[in-house]
Amino acid sequence: MVKIRLTRMGAKKKPFYRIVVADSRSPRDGRFIEVVGNYDPLQKPAVVNVDEEKVINWVMKGAQPTDTVRSLLSQKGIMAKIDAARKSK
Repeated sequence: MVKIRLTRMGAKKKPFYRIVVADSRSPRDGRFIEVVGNYDPLQKPAVVNVDEEKVINWVMKGAQPTDTVRSLLSQKGIMAKIDAARKSK
């Protein structure tokens, strides 16, 4: 199964995450298919940058976002767009 999840980057005690599309069997920081955004929790407020078109495209193809990524996408309003796209089909 393909998942949309976080992969950790950055230095020790200074995490920075990429939002990637990866096979669920690959390791957390291992091989991925495509980078669709990033997340920086250290800035106040936390910064989330996402390519909406890529995320919607991958979800429509069957990719499953993890719980954390799902909440980040919900905060950006992308999950509502995905639901609307699913209902319009």
